[in-house]
Amino acid sequence: QVQLVESGGGLVQAGGSLRLSCAASGRIFSIDVMGWYRQAPGKQRELAATFTSSGSTNYADSVKGRITISRDNAKNTVYLQMNSLKPEDTAVYYCNLKRVLKDYWGQGTQVTVSS
Repeated sequence: QVQLVESGGGLVQAGGSLRLSCAASGRIFSIDVMGWYRQAPGKQRELAATFTSSGSTNYADSVKGRITISRDNAKNTVYLQMNSLKPEDTAVYYCNLKRVLKDYWGQGTQVTVSS
């Protein structure tokens, strides 16, 4: 089993920054792919940023240039550095771990950006 625990969310003013963390525990394999998704009120969950199976990164167009995904393999932790935050970035941010046959999700962390 895999457990994902997010932290770092909160309330920030527009233009501010937050850093989210996702610590993975349990059976973690080198082929696992981790990333961040978000779900705004009344909207579907969408990709924010993720690593690909080749190790490169993929970002939603709406966050490019403002958000950076990184990881510490030794700690099985993935980070999401968010700068120049906008009110439209307000959402619950979910950590995701993908395997061939299964997706794992964290409980989510709320990010609220005030204008």
